[in-house]
Amino acid sequence: MTVLVALAANLVIAVAKAVGGVLAGSPALLSEAAHSVADSLNEVFLLAALRRSRRPADARHPFGYGKERFFWSLLAAVGIFVMGGCFSFFQGVEALGSHTEEKFSGYVAGLIVLGVALVAEGVSLLRALHQVRRQGGGLGALRDPALRTVVAEDGTAVLGVTLALVGMALHMVTGQVVWEASASLAIGVLLVYVAFRLGRDARTQLIGEAADPELTGRIRALLRAQPEIDSVEALFTMKMGLDSTLVAARVDLVPGLDSERVEEVAVRIKRSLARTFPDADQIFLDVTDRPAGEARKSPAATGERGGA
Repeated sequence: MTVLVALAANLVIAVAKAVGGVLAGSPALLSEAAHSVADSLNEVFLLAALRRSRRPADARHPFGYGKERFFWSLLAAVGIFVMGGCFSFFQGVEALGSHTEEKFSGYVAGLIVLGVALVAEGVSLLRALHQVRRQGGGLGALRDPALRTVVAEDGTAVLGVTLALVGMALHMVTGQVVWEASASLAIGVLLVYVAFRLGRDARTQLIGEAADPELTGRIRALLRAQPEIDSVEALFTMKMGLDSTLVAARVDLVPGLDSERVEEVAVRIKRSLARTFPDADQIFLDVTDRPAGEARKSPAATGERGGA
């Protein structure tokens, strides 16, 4: 619902900004129109991410499709950079070299459009922040790349419209187009920065990000608390989706356990991990009796082919 609200707001605002920008000849307003078009396309990407990431695991993708969210969020970041940031820079540079006079009616139309856009973007931002609060608030709620992207887009849109309003108002008062051109360039810088941050986060998640240290520490503590485990030689985690985490552990069991007992212990430990940490839906245990130093050089630790 949050993504749909943002999509509806951006589509209406994009049309209004584009029409107002053409009629008024305003570079800042046209930059904001490009910003809204980019945001609208990104909402489509995010809807695709939400739909495709819910598909169940199959033979071709045994770990599921949770990383679809990360992939489409990366495309959204690229869209913000190309369609929003680059076009805003182009409009700002072009405006600095133009000497066209803008009519008073053009200023009024542009300011009205931007005022309506500010209200609509503010409503969309409030909806996104409400969703963040419903999911617990703070950074934990923003681990969902779709929600994080919507919050970043709407927050940037509110700030961008404010910059465009200030630039157009100063242009109207002073008659100097440099103010509006500067606003367009500032919007471009803002969009490029946001695109970089979103793209960096999506890239980290896409290539395989470990679970947060606090969760990893709790998993290690639970393993060490098992009476049959002598030591935890290696522990690896990776986020496979929003609510899916892969856990791979190399453990040294106490001496004297026969093969049947080892199997029973492994099943019980995996069930205990799954029950304690619901997001850990992919759990792999590798039993070893090698020293810790040797285990750290094993294929499972180094990532070589054949590792458990």
